[in-house]
Amino acid sequence: MEKRLNLEELQPKAYKAMLGLEAYLHAGDLNKTHINLIKIRASQINGCAYCLDMHTKESLKSGETQQRLFVLSAWKETDLFTEEEKTVLALTEEITLIHQHGVLTDTYKKAVDTFGENYVAQIIMAIIAINGWNRIAISTHLQIN
Repeated sequence: MEKRLNLEELQPKAYKAMLGLEAYLHAGDLNKTHINLIKIRASQINGCAYCLDMHTKESLKSGETQQRLFVLSAWKETDLFTEEEKTVLALTEEITLIHQHGVLTDTYKKAVDTFGENYVAQIIMAIIAINGWNRIAISTHLQIN
């Protein structure tokens, strides 16, 4: 892949704002497993090798199992994920693929019933953030180190 522009250098204020959102989310209430599942699943859907490499490594360091990472793209077909995690993954998929059918009412209601509105708001912001990072990495051809 050819080298492309460096957004961090060319648009430092915008890049810093993205980093600020990331820092805000990591200081919030979201548990590490939920954050990692959101980042990895959205990156799988978006085909972002850079983010998949980064976030699977982070997830393994945080104690995630290889088995769960191996089957994450087929999470609906396994009992390896809790109901809470499946709710997070459903919301992640529907927001990442928002153009297909939006966020289904049943998915939204289950998320709010499971976590409450404040936690769901943080989940939504985390999904928005990783989708932004995926688009930055893919459009600028960020390379895996």
